[in-house]
Amino acid sequence: MAMATVPLNSSAGKWIMTSCIMASAMAFIDGTALNVVLPALQKSLHATGTDLFWILNAYLLMLASLILIGGSMGDRLGRKKVFMIGIFIFITGSAACGFAINVALLILFRIIQGIGSALMIPGSLSLISSSINEDERGRAIGTWSAVTTCVTLGGPILGGALADAGLWRYTFFINIPIGLLALLILWRQVKESKDEENIHRLDFPGAFAITFGLALLTYGFLRIPVSGFYHWQVYVSLIVGLLLLIIFVIIENKSKHPMMPLTLFRISAFTGTNLLTFFLYAGLAAAMLFLSLNLVQIQGYSQLQSGLTFLPFSLLMISLARYAGSLADRHGPRMLLIVGPALAGLGFLILSFTGQTNGPEDYWRSFFPGMVVLGLGMSLTVAPLTATVMASVSDQFSGTASGVNNAVSRIAGVFANAIFGALAFLFFSGALQADLKTIPITVEDKQEVMAQVVNLGNARPPASINPALEIPVENFYREGFIDAYSRIMKISAILAIFAALMALLFIKNNKITASPG
Repeated sequence: MAMATVPLNSSAGKWIMTSCIMASAMAFIDGTALNVVLPALQKSLHATGTDLFWILNAYLLMLASLILIGGSMGDRLGRKKVFMIGIFIFITGSAACGFAINVALLILFRIIQGIGSALMIPGSLSLISSSINEDERGRAIGTWSAVTTCVTLGGPILGGALADAGLWRYTFFINIPIGLLALLILWRQVKESKDEENIHRLDFPGAFAITFGLALLTYGFLRIPVSGFYHWQVYVSLIVGLLLLIIFVIIENKSKHPMMPLTLFRISAFTGTNLLTFFLYAGLAAAMLFLSLNLVQIQGYSQLQSGLTFLPFSLLMISLARYAGSLADRHGPRMLLIVGPALAGLGFLILSFTGQTNGPEDYWRSFFPGMVVLGLGMSLTVAPLTATVMASVSDQFSGTASGVNNAVSRIAGVFANAIFGALAFLFFSGALQADLKTIPITVEDKQEVMAQVVNLGNARPPASINPALEIPVENFYREGFIDAYSRIMKISAILAIFAALMALLFIKNNKITASPG
């Protein structure tokens, strides 16, 4: 039996919101700040482009595959208890990341962070949905969305300032005081909430299948630029990874106690919002990563200036996200979930047309318009999307529903980093090969130049090539990366349009009252 609900503006309601927002923001800041500090991290740890994708995906893989168990554990063992355990693991992993001396250790410690997040992130929305009065839930989730997104989008500014000061490791250390304060509030001020009737076992076979399935697919895609599509490591990884995901679906279908109850997908709104989440967040993950790399490594922005470019996005979220949540409460989410992703897609498209600029002085007429349109689209989408997911299931499935939707957004990030990473290498390589045909270059020099493709925007002319070729090759690297960036932003725009189409097709009614059958 879940705890009695409380008013949003009551003392209990405020403490629940404060602790949930702090913990969620901590995890989200870590992701957005990391994108901005990647150039500094790459230089400090001598990381390749592939290493960067693994630093991102080590975290996302664990989060995406275990968040489903995290949501179920909260429902069954106590939402507050599991939430607190997750926060503790996350801040322990964060401290370890801050002290990592090489790429391999950083990837390992990012895995620990991911495990903590998998227990922590579903706990926040689950506590809100099971604890706040039903008629105020949309406003509560809108507040959570607005504040966490605002703080999250402050992450790039913080990360940029720290990276420019040579302190990129503090993007991990900053989590520790925030996490400790959230733990203190939960311990002293928040009551436990769990489903007393739920005594089912946890679905570890399902977790195993999805974890290794996603890991092998990621490995396969990121091997393509290095080994080629027909290398045995690539196709074996992709085939086995796909088989494991199919096995995961079979396990969930046959299990008496699945981590992802497939019956939830009988609900049209639940299916539609999760498809929308997948397409929109895949596009957003790829776009934000390559935009950050483009600004610093190609356009000449400092990392703080790169972080500040996200400020219009943040201000729009502060201004509109809570209002959008209230609109969804009053008029239904359907129109907002069609218009929001479509506008985000338009923002990606506008950003795709920005080529080489003169740096920050050109920001207002280059990247700013696209960021405003993208921010407007996401502001209209985030709160109604989250509220629709949570409202589409009964309270006893709130943790599971939150886990599924968060897993979908993280799985989208995993696929975006892996597939778009492989595409970026291929686009960059293709553009570079075409450019190299226009200058006299030996086969040996060409091989040396092409070998730098693995560094993406950080590619530099090798010391061994003819000095007369250094400037042309530098220009080719810059043009090749911009070409890859532009193509990826256009694909992100297409994904956002698919997201809007999901709302059009699946979210039929304004009032969502279905529950799993």
